[in-house]
Amino acid sequence: MPTSSTPHRTLVIIPAFGESGRVGGVVREILEFDPALSVAVIDDGSTDDTAEEARAAGAVVIRHPNNLGYGTALHTGYHYAQRRGYTRVLQMDADGQHEVAMLPRLVEALDDGVDVALGSRYLQGSPPPTSLMRRVGTALFRWIATIGTGQPITDPTSGFQGLSSKALQAVTHDGFPEDFPDTDVLILLARQGLELREVPVRMHQPTGGVSMHRGVRIAYYGYKMLITLLLMPVRRKTPFRTPDNVAGGVA
Repeated sequence: MPTSSTPHRTLVIIPAFGESGRVGGVVREILEFDPALSVAVIDDGSTDDTAEEARAAGAVVIRHPNNLGYGTALHTGYHYAQRRGYTRVLQMDADGQHEVAMLPRLVEALDDGVDVALGSRYLQGSPPPTSLMRRVGTALFRWIATIGTGQPITDPTSGFQGLSSKALQAVTHDGFPEDFPDTDVLILLARQGLELREVPVRMHQPTGGVSMHRGVRIAYYGYKMLITLLLMPVRRKTPFRTPDNVAGGVA
């Protein structure tokens, strides 16, 4: 089922760091699946051929001069989408773990009026195998996300999402996390009254690349996320960002 059946202008955002040998195939698969989609790869300071490969496959490439973090790469993509007039965004990883054929499930949820369509690997079949530490972390933040959003959330670290124009507006702010935009962002959006819905998707074992949830980074992720959630009730929007000063173009 192609996603081009909707009148919306839809951009697929792919954050990428060191994904040469994988990102090109992902971009080509998306554009072959639905040529009406646009694809933007945010190259987060890669030192390999990630940018060249993505561009050759048909994506717009936005490059960070240095590695600024997964969240910053997403944020760059969100601003690009907003300033270029896209009405909604789909986001997926560059390593091939997110199945392109699952994109219509995110689109169908957005068509139903959902603001955040969250692809969950735990609602259909058996998820790809992961380490014990990551399973424990996922269980913890699944519980936190469920409590914080007031609805069952099975896969808060999915990264396979669809955002409506309303959600896109909500995430283009200065407080967006620079590294791990997962559970805290879902809770923040739910508290702003946006509608979240999980949809079942198939995912694959990553074929390479660098996971942001690996080794000791999992412990850091847990520490940072807990601090962020504790500070969320007192966090305030910046007084320096207004609709007027975010309306500029992106080269």
